[in-house]
Amino acid sequence: MAEQAVDTGRSVTASGAGRRGAGRAGVPAAPAPPAPAFTGRRRELAALRSDIERAGLDTLSGRKGARSRVLLIAGRPGSGRSALAGELARQLAGDYPDGVLRSWLSTIDGRPVPTASVARDLLTQLGERVPAGADEDELTEALRGALADRRALLLLDDATGPEQVEPLLPDAPDCLVLAVSEGPLTGITDVRPCTLGGLDTAAGVEILTRYAGSVRITVDPRTAEQVVQDCGGQPAALLLAGGWLAAHPKSSLSDLLRTLFLLPPGEEDAAPVPRPLARAFRLVYESLPPPAARILRLLSLAPAGLVDAHTASALAGCSVEAAESTLRDFAAMGALRPVVPEGAARGEEAAADGPDPLAALPPQYRVPGCLVPLLRGQLQCHERPAEIQLARARMLERTVRQLLSCRAMGEPVGSPARERTAGLPRSLRFGSVPEAAAWLRTRRPALLDCARIAVADGELDTLDRRLMAALVRALLAHETAEAAAPDLYGLHGLVLEVAERRGLAREKAAALLNLGDLDAQAGRAEKALGRYRGALESARAVKDAVATGRALESLGATYAELRDWQRAADWYGRALELRLSRGHTAEAARLHGRLGTVHTQAGRWAEALREWRAAYGAYRRAGDPVGPARAMGETARVQEYAGRPEQALRSCFEALELARKASDGRLEAALQLRIADTFERLGDPAAARLHRGLGERLLADHPA
Repeated sequence: MAEQAVDTGRSVTASGAGRRGAGRAGVPAAPAPPAPAFTGRRRELAALRSDIERAGLDTLSGRKGARSRVLLIAGRPGSGRSALAGELARQLAGDYPDGVLRSWLSTIDGRPVPTASVARDLLTQLGERVPAGADEDELTEALRGALADRRALLLLDDATGPEQVEPLLPDAPDCLVLAVSEGPLTGITDVRPCTLGGLDTAAGVEILTRYAGSVRITVDPRTAEQVVQDCGGQPAALLLAGGWLAAHPKSSLSDLLRTLFLLPPGEEDAAPVPRPLARAFRLVYESLPPPAARILRLLSLAPAGLVDAHTASALAGCSVEAAESTLRDFAAMGALRPVVPEGAARGEEAAADGPDPLAALPPQYRVPGCLVPLLRGQLQCHERPAEIQLARARMLERTVRQLLSCRAMGEPVGSPARERTAGLPRSLRFGSVPEAAAWLRTRRPALLDCARIAVADGELDTLDRRLMAALVRALLAHETAEAAAPDLYGLHGLVLEVAERRGLAREKAAALLNLGDLDAQAGRAEKALGRYRGALESARAVKDAVATGRALESLGATYAELRDWQRAADWYGRALELRLSRGHTAEAARLHGRLGTVHTQAGRWAEALREWRAAYGAYRRAGDPVGPARAMGETARVQEYAGRPEQALRSCFEALELARKASDGRLEAALQLRIADTFERLGDPAAARLHRGLGERLLADHPA
């Protein structure tokens, strides 16, 4: 089981006196405790490695199987199943050059993660991009395709059943799937199970030694063995027992056994975890000072089970320094697991010419899933529903402020957003753009879960809309639109859920427009049309002219993508009427151009010429210096398509003069090249060469 050495001379407190701050604006964060070391399970590791080499049922004929080998590590919460899987993956990593991909198939509160989300996560780890909003079948097919020619190890942790694992299995015999579950994966062919019981006595004593120090174990080895037996050999229970010893350096192993024995009867037998783990948890929890005990039980509200000093500070309403100190003490007691960012583990974050941005961030911890039911039980006993909701609201409000600060770092120096963050507390400010980007990346699962929590609460709809708006802006500030699209799709879906629940037509229209845009970009035109129609209906209901115009234009653009020119012209025409009625001359000019393009594609030359001439006039009225040149150039294009090369040539020269006055060199170059093409068709090669040469020189002088 995983574990770490601790300072046996320190007791757990809820005070942060003398500790460093949480790392903002150049102040270094206190380092997290060291990563746990693995103990025991040698027999299980050997058996699992042997199972990889053994022939499967589908290879007895001598032919290689079509699918990946599946190994199963099964055990109850607290048995160390995830730690064993992680250690096996670490040992095998060198055999799988395309990487070890790890994904959790259950949330911290035990809900199954949708297969589509898991497949997308694995594809992202592979560096593959898939369309936002893709369905489960598309994503799992893309995953199998991405792994077909790779040799990778998939660690699927905390699976609730075979229905979660089977769709993710690669059709690649060179890959290996390592699944972690409480029970069997019935229905998946040739699964090699490894069912975990308790640790052997020697390994259990080793865990206690790392926490309590060798002296207390050496002077009383029999009692140490008895502690291991009373903990059922369960690694999580032994971690907590060892943590209690570390926090009580003057207590002996006999004191530990006596304290366990003297615990008054509780609800261990009814708890959804093994009895030894429930008793060890009570041992630690009841030894905590009330402020620390409150912080610990409130950590069960941490989004995605991930917590740092800011999250704990907001949940408990204490200072960041006190929260940071207490989290470190919890980790030293085995109640939290330090999280080592993947980039930091590989040394990727440190820039050659600057400090590691992760070093300035407060350490992050994971709440062990096996302890969440016990923490939730304590939360329900000691906190009123109103206090729980207030804690959530404080956490979400803190997250909004951090997101605003993160987004501001993506803006230019001296921008209004940067100026506003100067008024935030020092602990909420970021010292550099890389630091803000690293925070966003490492906190991403927790941030997305924050949005889900806010929406699910149902009573924090004003706060959750602020949170999602801030998260969308932060993602776009630090990532490309393509990279952020999958998360944006989910966030806009949550906004839509809140808007429908609260009857907010304006917000509903905005969410549907954003979702429609992402569907259209992914090639799901029919789905996009449905979104845009819904947005149009909601926008009209509240007389939102901006959203109405955007929906009308989006419908026109989508029908144009489908090459349904008649419907495209109809919707663009409605959008044009709206713009004209509101006196939006520049927007009307652009829509005249859209209509001109649609009519050109449909071969309706007269209508196309009428629209481009209207666009020319609207651009002139709007005072746009370049628009008239472009409109006249497109007029020339339509005239040429209509078989009027002489008229096209005159229009091109007129457009050329307008482009020169507007100082648009690239447009001037394009027009010169078009004039050259027209002269060639008219049988004047000398004039064609002259204008082609002028166009090419202009292109060289005005690169893109």
